[in-house]
Amino acid sequence: MTDILKITDLHVSVADKPILRGVNLEIKHGETHALMGPNGSGKSTLGLAIMGHPGYEVTSGKIELNGEDVLALGPDKRARLGLFMAFQRPVAIPGVKMADFLRHSTTNARNPDRKEGEELIPMRQFRKELREKMGQLQMDTEFARRYVNDGFSGGEMKRAEILQLAMLQPKFAILDETDSGLDADAVRLASQSIADIGYRSMGLLIITHHDKLLEHNPPDFAHVMLGGRIVETGGVELAAELHSQGYDRIRKLYPDADADNQALIESSVSDGSVSDGSVSDGSVSDGSVSDGSVSDGSVSDGNAAAAV
Repeated sequence: MTDILKITDLHVSVADKPILRGVNLEIKHGETHALMGPNGSGKSTLGLAIMGHPGYEVTSGKIELNGEDVLALGPDKRARLGLFMAFQRPVAIPGVKMADFLRHSTTNARNPDRKEGEELIPMRQFRKELREKMGQLQMDTEFARRYVNDGFSGGEMKRAEILQLAMLQPKFAILDETDSGLDADAVRLASQSIADIGYRSMGLLIITHHDKLLEHNPPDFAHVMLGGRIVETGGVELAAELHSQGYDRIRKLYPDADADNQALIESSVSDGSVSDGSVSDGSVSDGSVSDGSVSDGSVSDGNAAAAV
């Protein structure tokens, strides 16, 4: 059976403010989808709603993984079903080493019914796999001994996210602006790393403003989000057009959606609660649930709660 992630007429609000206004999207195993759009359009909101962030209220619509409604499930259960998200700004977890974090999360991803305290992946097997993946990503093995994202540079954080993706091998992965804050060389390395770990072995939703992250991961479908809805879908040529020409054509073609987009941005500026359609920099920092209702920051750091 082909794995399918299906979003149907999804409406999402943050602090009683409507952000997503009827999103429809279907991603199949092996497909790469690029989601692009101007700031405030709701791109990050879609990813965080899929993962079950508690700051995002789904007011109507469905999110289904292989026909199973995931809306009633917490982030940890969604992760164990095979959903993954890499955040724009991953949260540090001081005191937790990358290797320990990855061993727990990888075990839980492969054995979704595992209870805390039950056996982990054998250490010898885990170390062998971790070294192989780190070698594939051209990462120093000392990286695994560092605390999760603690003192990491922007580039190191993004590479740590990709390492998690490589180890967990989820059914579906959402990469939320993995290219943000990186220079051109680092973006190319990130793009190549995603390709190297086998992006065709999962369904991939890449949220990005640029086409460089797509250089080695050409999308089967490119979507434009504006005003909380997907207004246009095309192929890799659409992503290239948006990168080179911007969103003027889209704004003119969809004036109602553009008006909604501008209204959301103005509202965000006035109260500081919403940034780029997410709760980042507002009431829930970094778009994560670090050390909050999900234990040990398990939605933080992008691996979405399979961790602990």
